[in-house]
Amino acid sequence: MDETRASEPTPMQNRTMVERKSDRELVVTRTFDAPARTVFEAWTKPELFMRWWAPESMGMFLRSCEMDVRVGGRYRLVFGHDASNPDEFFGRYIEVTPHSRLVWTNDEGGDGGPITTVTFEEKGGKTLLVMHELYPSKEALDAAGTGAADAMGETFEQLDELLVTLGASVRR
Repeated sequence: MDETRASEPTPMQNRTMVERKSDRELVVTRTFDAPARTVFEAWTKPELFMRWWAPESMGMFLRSCEMDVRVGGRYRLVFGHDASNPDEFFGRYIEVTPHSRLVWTNDEGGDGGPITTVTFEEKGGKTLLVMHELYPSKEALDAAGTGAADAMGETFEQLDELLVTLGASVRR
């Protein structure tokens, strides 16, 4: 099988949907075959988050991940090909509702950074995840482009793979 076909969605795979809902809003939606508790933990435990967040095809990796997942707590993610040229993303958690909702700021962009809300809705052992980014202006969203959101398809495939591993490790 060639590598390009391996990444194409098939009827058995979940699809990541990326939509620009308004001049200021970008929404990414995906259903995961895992309970909300497990998906939430993959978003909030640094040792799990580091295993799926950076798209492998970009050749970047998450060099460090600090998360204090509580209201007012901070996070800092450092990416890069090498230590001399890192990209940092950081902010603070505004809302944390275990297993159902996370809201955080994206402060690396100054006043132009979005507020990100992720909801986890469980139905029948599967979790509908909706990631909503609200930008302060149309210009801020235009400047951000959709590159990061487009990469979420690959990132969420990696999360799918991790969730399978986590599910296998907790089954009795």
